[in-house]
Amino acid sequence: MDAREAAVLRSLVSSVGGLLEQRSAQSPVDDLAELTGIRSGNTSAPTDPTLARLLPDFHRPEGADASDPELELAEQADLNGALRSIHEPDIIDAKRAAGAVVLDTLPADGGRIVLTPEQADAWLAALNDVRLALGTTLGIEADTPDAFEADDPRAPHLDVYHWLTWMQDSLVQALMP
Repeated sequence: MDAREAAVLRSLVSSVGGLLEQRSAQSPVDDLAELTGIRSGNTSAPTDPTLARLLPDFHRPEGADASDPELELAEQADLNGALRSIHEPDIIDAKRAAGAVVLDTLPADGGRIVLTPEQADAWLAALNDVRLALGTTLGIEADTPDAFEADDPRAPHLDVYHWLTWMQDSLVQALMP
């Protein structure tokens, strides 16, 4: 990886980490957590589209439930809020820890990257989060073309998205027996 690529990746991973830190800082203060050691997180989904993609709802109705008028939206919100409150702090911690591994193992001036299997898993998780964040920002959908028009301000960012995809795929291939 060259120095410019390392700088881009470092910036993207740091940005995602900053978003997650802001979300974590918005968690309610829970006096009971100090006594029990069990933290609680936010009960409402993030309003920021990128954070909503990184921290989606835990329960989405499928099949018959999706059209069941008996299943009220308020019940869905209550269920998701309870699950989010319990699990979101640990999920944010795991995502931030994966990003920290990338930042710790990424040579500042570029160069060869050698990872342990555990570090490679963290890289995969962090690359996935960065791709999700960038894809959300760019509005990437299943039918998004492989390239934008040259005058589209998103074009260079789509190239970065494809580079991240290539890097993630290359790492998966390297980890396969």
